[in-house]
Amino acid sequence: MERAYWVAWSSIKAVGPVLIKRLQDRFGSLQAAWQVSVSELLSVDGIGLSLADQIGKVRSQLQPQQLLDQYEARQANFWTPADRDYPVLLRQIADPPPVLYYRGPLRPNSRPGIIVSVVGTRRPSDYGRRWTQCLSACLGRHQITVVSGMAAGVDTYAHKSCLDHSGPTIAVLGTGIDVVYPSHNHRLYGRLLETGLIVSEYPNGTAPHRGHFPRRNRIIAGLSHVTLVTEAPERSGALITAYLANDYGRDVYALPGGLDSPQSKGCLQLASRGAALVLGEESLLQMLTERFGSLPTQIERLTTPSSPGTEIAPALASLLTQIPHSPTSLDRLIQLTQLDTATLLSQLSQLEIVGLVTCLPGSQYQRL
Repeated sequence: MERAYWVAWSSIKAVGPVLIKRLQDRFGSLQAAWQVSVSELLSVDGIGLSLADQIGKVRSQLQPQQLLDQYEARQANFWTPADRDYPVLLRQIADPPPVLYYRGPLRPNSRPGIIVSVVGTRRPSDYGRRWTQCLSACLGRHQITVVSGMAAGVDTYAHKSCLDHSGPTIAVLGTGIDVVYPSHNHRLYGRLLETGLIVSEYPNGTAPHRGHFPRRNRIIAGLSHVTLVTEAPERSGALITAYLANDYGRDVYALPGGLDSPQSKGCLQLASRGAALVLGEESLLQMLTERFGSLPTQIERLTTPSSPGTEIAPALASLLTQIPHSPTSLDRLIQLTQLDTATLLSQLSQLEIVGLVTCLPGSQYQRL
């Protein structure tokens, strides 16, 4: 039933992803939030008298299950955060898309390992193009999932290079998933449909709009453990993605460039704010290994079916012993484990992938 209520709440135009997540956290489920009185809605941060009254009026005219049936009849391929295949990392952010449309065979929750978003300028220099291709190919060879936005420039090079080395890749569109933009990426779009995944929060037929692309950047950041900016000017959508990743507690990497290169100003700006510098393929792999564990070992370990004898890393095993069999909030787990939020979420995601932990509504976790 919760799936129907994600759809229903998203149909109220004045209620965005942030408020929907707050409603879920406040009342334990969106179904429960749907049934509370207008006065009780006022207890949610961001909902005042006018909005509460508006919600009450719209809510009385909607039937969640009927609305869900209409969505499924119109465009069957979509996930809500209540669905098993909804990407685990994306579910954890403060503003996950209530409805995520998809095409393609790749399922992030069924794959092991690290997810890295590779983003940058639509007009890269030769240096930016070469290093985007080099680093994305490196990730592809190690079966590390590459996320980008299928835009011209860095995004296109990242997807293509990953695919050329048989790597998994996910494209996040600012249009409907049936709209190829830019149009010259038809071949890339076809390759993504064969082995990768295309996602969007916009329904079929949605045309490009300048306001959609900054919003979709939060999905790129939210889907990934790490955001890597290979080349970006000072005013760039790639920087928005990087700042969002930082807000979500995810790692941010930057490829350094020359001081006299306008396309590198954004990366240098990120470095000055604490982003880790990538100094080549080995540097990238070393940082990922230090942060997430040995890459080949991790891939082998996380593809092992979960069972009482499943081998997991010592850090994950230690965390598992501290997770109760009853639903426990993220804040409580932070107190119990004394881990920082980013590290804890990363380890919880790995435990969820191998089927040892489950994430419940309201950012609560339970040992299985």
